[in-house]
Amino acid sequence: VLVKLFYIQADQSTLVDQQFTNADGRIQAFQIDQSPCGSYQLCFEVAAYFQALNVDCFYPKVCIDFYVKDIEQHYHVPLLISPFSYSTYRGS
Repeated sequence: VLVKLFYIQADQSTLVDQQFTNADGRIQAFQIDQSPCGSYQLCFEVAAYFQALNVDCFYPKVCIDFYVKDIEQHYHVPLLISPFSYSTYRGS
C-alpha cells in the first residue's frame, strides 16, 4: 500500500515522503529531513490493494490527521482496514 506523509501548515499540505508498506503491512521509517512539531497527515492509498485482491472497497483512500508535539518521540499510527471499515490508534 502506498502511504504518503504530509506536513500541514496554514491549510497547505506539503508532501514529506511516500513509502510502500512491506509484506507485513508496515513502513520502517519515512525519510524526513526536518520534522518540526505541528500537524501531519498520513494518506493510505488502499484502492489498489483491494483491487489486486479483486475485492470491492468503500474507502479508496484513508487519511489520518495527527499532531506532533515532541519530535523526539516515536510515532506509530496503525491502520486496520477491511473493505468497508477502518480504525486507527496511536501505537507504542
